[in-house]
Amino acid sequence: MQKVLIVPESLNEDSTCIRDLRSADLEPVLLDNVQYARGLCSTQEAIEVVRGFCAVIAGGMESYSREIQEQLPDLRVIARAGVGYDCVDVAAATELKKAVCITPTANHEAVAELALSFVFSIAKNLLRSDKMVRGGDWSRQVLSPVRTKTIGVVGLGRIGRSMASRCRALGMNVIVFEKYPDEAFVAEHDIQLVDFPELLAQSDYVTLHCPLNDETRGMINAAALGQMKDSAVLINTARGQIVNEADLITALKQNQIHAAALDVLEQEPPDPANPLFEMDNVLLTPHLAGADEISMERMGVEAAQAIICLSRGEWLDGAIVNDSLKNSWTW
Repeated sequence: MQKVLIVPESLNEDSTCIRDLRSADLEPVLLDNVQYARGLCSTQEAIEVVRGFCAVIAGGMESYSREIQEQLPDLRVIARAGVGYDCVDVAAATELKKAVCITPTANHEAVAELALSFVFSIAKNLLRSDKMVRGGDWSRQVLSPVRTKTIGVVGLGRIGRSMASRCRALGMNVIVFEKYPDEAFVAEHDIQLVDFPELLAQSDYVTLHCPLNDETRGMINAAALGQMKDSAVLINTARGQIVNEADLITALKQNQIHAAALDVLEQEPPDPANPLFEMDNVLLTPHLAGADEISMERMGVEAAQAIICLSRGEWLDGAIVNDSLKNSWTW
């Protein structure tokens, strides 16, 4: 029986995807190497972990570089439990005839919910208020409203649309930077499309929901931060490398912006000496925006179904990144 490696730490024997794979005569194997799941293995160690598997449900922090893929001839499918695939060398996978899949409809609502919780946490001063009360300080401060504020959404894919619709329902003014917008969605939700500099200048909150690529890498840099209001908040639940972290640290120290809420960092896991950890105007979570109970179950199921369909010679339009393999790929 062909084996499928299950990398995400949140998936277990009770996950539906495990039963689905077994029903399809595939043998799911839960990863027992936390270091690998968190991207902390060497190239050779990574090769040994994945060797012999026909497919993998990938977690997103581990690497599938060309060097690794070239040493894994049995690996036919890399099914990412999520939508970001920047840890996979897709060009190499295409050349080596390995299908790269994502789970496009599973976690967008979860990411939007966490991004929205960042808005509330900072607007309502939750962390500082909790710390004050625990320390015996009962002084009360006027809080910032969320309604009427302008939120700038960078990227209007599934996650960006989920965020935008929720913010509109709260009475926020939503502006969006997106080169290829869903015009019907924009009209339905009364959303204003603007260019990137205008979004930075107008927004009380800037929330990032774009993929990491050559165009977006480092797009939030000193110049971009300098265009934001000094009362503005930067929210990043996309990818850490979209933000130049050194420039952000400088901007926060110099009060060029009010605060930042980050689910992702340039280096993951981060260096314990990262200056962001010492800042009171920074809220941090460990890259978990897309990982709530519902979304993790759905991502596992979607990833497993992609593997099962491909094992049967069925191509999944919309879920396979390197679609150019459609007419030449075989299991």
